[in-house]
Amino acid sequence: MEKGIPLNDQDRIPWLCKLHDILLRDVASGQHVVLACSALKKVYRDILIRGKDGGPLKCEQMRKDKQPAEVKLLVVYLSGSFEVISGRLLKRKGHFMPPELLQSQFDTLEPPSDPENFIQINVDKNLSEIIATIMGTLR
Repeated sequence: MEKGIPLNDQDRIPWLCKLHDILLRDVASGQHVVLACSALKKVYRDILIRGKDGGPLKCEQMRKDKQPAEVKLLVVYLSGSFEVISGRLLKRKGHFMPPELLQSQFDTLEPPSDPENFIQINVDKNLSEIIATIMGTLR
């Protein structure tokens, strides 16, 4: 991404599998976990929930117990117009994703929908409103 080349499924799937394993480990140890990432497609979110069995591509390592292990996941879908998000990206300094890749993110995006466990929050709200909505949902 730093080179201005968008990631594809082949790039993302192993990373998402690793994130699933981290989520599974941390939840199993009793932790409450917040993961911030752009799981743009439903299949990506399925991998976060179910690991390698969530998507069409296999992770390199199979689970030792060979049982699918699910993570309960609440997706917080921060939605906003291209113009608003582009304006915010242009203000970032030193971020790995150049603003030129934003269109590829919008092109890839599959917004969450039923039966996924999600809430949608418009990024036009201020930060305290966004946090209050998330916390209210978690209660």
